[in-house]
Amino acid sequence: MMTCILAGGFGSRLSEETVLKPKPMVEIGGRPILWHIMMHFSRFGLDEFVIALGYRGEHIKQYMSDYCKLQSDLTVDFRSGSVNRKGPNGHDWTVQLVDTGLKTQTGGRIKRLADYLEHETFLVAWGDGVSTVDLSALIEFHRSHGKLASIVAVHPPSRFGWLELDGDRVAEFKEKPQLSEGWINGGYFVLEPGVLDYIDGDSTHFEREPLEALARDGQLMAFRHDGFWQCMDTLRDKVRLEKLWESGKAPWKTWEG
Repeated sequence: MMTCILAGGFGSRLSEETVLKPKPMVEIGGRPILWHIMMHFSRFGLDEFVIALGYRGEHIKQYMSDYCKLQSDLTVDFRSGSVNRKGPNGHDWTVQLVDTGLKTQTGGRIKRLADYLEHETFLVAWGDGVSTVDLSALIEFHRSHGKLASIVAVHPPSRFGWLELDGDRVAEFKEKPQLSEGWINGGYFVLEPGVLDYIDGDSTHFEREPLEALARDGQLMAFRHDGFWQCMDTLRDKVRLEKLWESGKAPWKTWEG
């Protein structure tokens, strides 16, 4: 099953990091968040990727090209100038990198990938968040209901510390916990090709008209995820993810090694 990752936005709310590179290339633990997302998908045997590029997409192309080489043995022929890769690189990934326009919106980027989807069920993920979503269970859920679209519903993380009070005594304190009430769009989807008919063109925001219309038509189902989820919208979010990674207890690290 093909996984589409939307990696073309400007990342304006994280401008401290995105002046010179796209948001999916902002690093957590020395690796772009895009790498973390792909590692999680690969953990479930999802190794076929098509990445929708836009703002500073050349950085992602360069990274993928260099990563493939640097994870392998190389033979460099100084007489001819050729560089040949040898041996495994630790991944079975196939990654297609597609320029989908600088100002194209999320829906438009998905529609521009239509030729790469082979008229089959496909996944979509935003390129700026990590989670512990069970992708096998998500796909099974999607296949069970027969509708056009499944969206992962998550509890939003709190921006503030949470207090449980016993009178005036603080009985429990949690720093920025995952909330237990309310659901939001988690940025993971399983879609049928028919969803593309709900997208008009480049200016379409997928999270607006298409999802609203799918819901009205009874074609949008929610897969509830109660575990860890965190987007990286701001520098505060990046710092939090970095601290989790450095602690050695990053919840989204579901892979070995």
